[in-house]
Amino acid sequence: MKQFQYIRSVSQKAAISAITQEPKAKFVAGGTNLLDLMKRHVMTPERLVDINKLPLRDIKEENKGLHIGALALNSTVAEHATIVKKFPLLAEALNAGASAQLRNMATVGGNLMQRTRCPYFYDTTTPCNKREPGTGCSALNGFNRMHAIFGATPHCIAVNPSDMNVALIALDASVQVSGPKGDRIIKMQDFHRLPGDQPEKDTILDKNELITAVTIPASTLTHNHYLKVRDRNSYAFALVSVAAGLNLDGKTIKVARLAMGGVAHKPWRLTAAEQSLQGKQVSIEAFQQAADIAMQGAKGYGHNDFKLKLAPNTIVEALKIASRI
Repeated sequence: MKQFQYIRSVSQKAAISAITQEPKAKFVAGGTNLLDLMKRHVMTPERLVDINKLPLRDIKEENKGLHIGALALNSTVAEHATIVKKFPLLAEALNAGASAQLRNMATVGGNLMQRTRCPYFYDTTTPCNKREPGTGCSALNGFNRMHAIFGATPHCIAVNPSDMNVALIALDASVQVSGPKGDRIIKMQDFHRLPGDQPEKDTILDKNELITAVTIPASTLTHNHYLKVRDRNSYAFALVSVAAGLNLDGKTIKVARLAMGGVAHKPWRLTAAEQSLQGKQVSIEAFQQAADIAMQGAKGYGHNDFKLKLAPNTIVEALKIASRI
């Protein structure tokens, strides 16, 4: 690991100032992803700014919604009584991610910033536009079983690895950030980027901005399920995952929320599929139609062609479980 300067900040202003003064500085909290990347020399910050002393761990209901501090631990959020009762989709997604040990260290803010697990990104001996812009994408013609089927470009076909992000985008969450220019709120839908011709940029966050909280509007979803398909039942990243939420009036779908993970450079919201379900009766046929709509524009790259069948089947299964039919 390359040597670096370590600073522990006790105020938000000091943390932002410390990160602004060094072009190659990074915030660190749990460090469950960042430290791995540093050990492999994928990321080599000159300075780490420890933000664990900042008062950003609160979880509370406010303004008919939910506020989650950026330093709240994944395990704490997943087990919080209000979240289990009113936002079970988020609790299920968090419990599906990583191991118990990692969930006890990982923070909400860190989870939002989690980087891809593409093996070529981690292997510094191979070309990777995300790690070293302009060198090429080894996954295009390499082993790409885990890679994207939506929104990819010749520059990058990596996927966002987070389970939490999939639930948050389905729940219409927003991300609160603070920086030298002040505070702003970013819709979860806009927070992560598609690769375009700058795959090295995972989010629209400015380098000097600090995530302070996630907010979720009050949920009307009465039937929820997070379904994660993976190679083994624990501590594995999704081949395909689906966050499904429904508001049912009897058997009539009043509101539908759908998002997928493991399929794109960002959590993938299925807006057209959601709209196709509204007003329909709960049925396998309606779910299959929604899944067909969701798959429009999907493209495989060889080893991941199986996702073109797995993804719609996972959507149907998640909706079946959520609606309890």
